[in-house]
Amino acid sequence: MDAAILHEIEQIIGHRFSNPNLLSKALTHSSAADNRLFSNERLEFLGDAVLAVVICQTIFERFGGYLEGDLTKIKSMLVSRRTCARITKELGLHKFLRLGKGMTSVRSLTSSLAAGLLEAIIAAIYIDSGFEAAKSFILRTFGPLIEQANAEESHGNFKSVLQQYAQQNLNTTPAYTLLDERGPDHNKCFESAVVMCGRHFSSAWGTNKKEAEQKAAFNALVELGIIEESLPELG
Repeated sequence: MDAAILHEIEQIIGHRFSNPNLLSKALTHSSAADNRLFSNERLEFLGDAVLAVVICQTIFERFGGYLEGDLTKIKSMLVSRRTCARITKELGLHKFLRLGKGMTSVRSLTSSLAAGLLEAIIAAIYIDSGFEAAKSFILRTFGPLIEQANAEESHGNFKSVLQQYAQQNLNTTPAYTLLDERGPDHNKCFESAVVMCGRHFSSAWGTNKKEAEQKAAFNALVELGIIEESLPELG
């Protein structure tokens, strides 16, 4: 691939390659290679793993109040083919992908090609300069999406918000107490309250224990002044 084009791509991704052949290989789809071993398929495989490690480590460290299920939701969204393809196209990298003659017509039709390209570039950076260089590229490109994913996951998930706040600011973890339950077995209601640092916050009722705890967490957040008292519908 032309040196000027490779330099342009290096400018876009913010990484100068010691071995430009790695970048050239990352940009070569199997349809344009004489041998599939000379395409970006193996790099795509490695890049997928490096991306997952960086994203998992980042959200694990940043969102200390989230349980495994919450972290899994955020991770799945961030490393999805759709998200990777979106970043590739926003950076304008898709136009540099080398495709075979029979593939040029589908360049704009499939996100799989774009997603694979990003993963291959991540692997190329990793091989060229190590984990920290790959991590730096990933955090630069995925950073805003990480914050957006956190906001979307936090919306309505008051238990996660409260736990994160309590661990970071009070060095404690909220406890939930079941105070009462009423109604027949097929239609019960539950009353729960948050207890934290010896303080009992206002209780709340819900049609199940999970909903009661979410509403109780909301009450605690209001009383702590973290959010305003305007309860959205809980789904």
